[in-house]
Amino acid sequence: MCDEEMVSGRLAFTIKVLKVGKENRAEECRLGLEPGDRFVCRFETPAGFCPTAFIKIFPSLEAVRCGGDLRNLGGKGPAEMTCLCPDGVVKFELTGEQNPA
Repeated sequence: MCDEEMVSGRLAFTIKVLKVGKENRAEECRLGLEPGDRFVCRFETPAGFCPTAFIKIFPSLEAVRCGGDLRNLGGKGPAEMTCLCPDGVVKFELTGEQNPA
């Protein structure tokens, strides 16, 4: 069962675009995401973020919300990992952190 504090919305996630395509250009992404773009979310798809990529990212976010450790999935820390979008074009870094009320 998920931790009550995490479910209450105090856990926030930052999704940072690390790389786009082979040439690292926004034109290689359908939504025009660029390296350095950042999105912050809790339970919702962030405004301007690719919904298809969020579908792939969401299970990892939910695992952290429920006390999971992303190192078990190859992450760099308990709430930090990198992943690719479903098209394999955009590389993201996910970071979860407690957000003060």
